[in-house]
Amino acid sequence: MLNDLDQEMESRRHYFARYADDFVILVGSRESGQRVMNNLKRYIETKLKLNINEQKSKIVPSTKAVFLGFTFARKTIRWTDKSLVDFKHRIRELTSRKWGVSFEHRLQALNRYLRGWMGYYRLSKYYSPLPGLDSWIRRRLRMCLWKQWRKVRTKVRMLLKLGVPRAHAIRTGSSNKQYWRLSKTLATHYGMGLKWFKDKGLVSVEAQWIAFHYPDG
Repeated sequence: MLNDLDQEMESRRHYFARYADDFVILVGSRESGQRVMNNLKRYIETKLKLNINEQKSKIVPSTKAVFLGFTFARKTIRWTDKSLVDFKHRIRELTSRKWGVSFEHRLQALNRYLRGWMGYYRLSKYYSPLPGLDSWIRRRLRMCLWKQWRKVRTKVRMLLKLGVPRAHAIRTGSSNKQYWRLSKTLATHYGMGLKWFKDKGLVSVEAQWIAFHYPDG
């Protein structure tokens, strides 16, 4: 239905991107933006007989523009703050202690989401939060396992099985501190470190981003 609109914008030599009925046009100044908006609004309402969403339609600097979950920081593209908030919310759901599933099932569901999310947002040039996100996800998984083991005897036995020194395994396994605090102890980090999660097949958002941006690295 909006093919005519694409052709109209091309004939006017606008720099634009459109997905379904959501589109963004890039111009050099606010005055140009106002003029383009007025002209296209008139074209859409009179020629195409469609209504404009007045709440979503606005003129803003490129650094404040949002399009399909992306925004611009100077000359680079990155995901929006809201996209990251939504990401963390979903991770909390998938790593909730209340979700009574096996670790394997949880890991499969989590990996599917991580691959999908990074498959979409990998265009973002925003790298700095990725190592921290990976670390946070691993900690939440440690927390889930800690609750799953429940009994002190089980916790100590599992930590010993993971190669944790006996003194640390007993001290941590018998602690009555909260799951979240214990997920960051020396014992849990030693037994369930980066290599352990990699061997389990946990997807890394950082590794996916690097593979996309530096394929020959």
